[in-house]
Amino acid sequence: MQIDDTDRRILRQLLADPGVVTADLAARAGVTAATCWRRLERLSAAGVIRGRHAVIDWRALGWAVEVSLRFTLDKTHPRAFDEFLDAARKVPEVIEIQTFLGRVDVRLNVIARDMGHYQEIYRDRILTLPHIADIESLMLVSTIKRTGSLPL
Repeated sequence: MQIDDTDRRILRQLLADPGVVTADLAARAGVTAATCWRRLERLSAAGVIRGRHAVIDWRALGWAVEVSLRFTLDKTHPRAFDEFLDAARKVPEVIEIQTFLGRVDVRLNVIARDMGHYQEIYRDRILTLPHIADIESLMLVSTIKRTGSLPL
């Protein structure tokens, strides 16, 4: 989809404040409310805007540990990926699943309340996932940059 400068201004303002009402978004982007509404509808219909959502800081809710687990799967089984991903989706503490081409096949981001809770999750839920050939664990120390913004 082709976007123009007006779309970019709207998207920049929307990224800066996803909860902004359309009239205020229009004013900030320098367009009328009707134009802004039509542009938002068009961008949504094209899949550029996939939704507006709340970003909840899970650390503020008492989840103090985040671990990135990198998996290499035993690909001798024809449904290894599908079965692994189906099982991983069912682990409530898994907050992100990504697949890759290369040495690492899958990455899971896992959160836990504390190290004892993480050990329980790891032992009881992660190690029981099917078709694991190798696991590498990376404990998050700090997040330096996390943004949903784009260079528009």
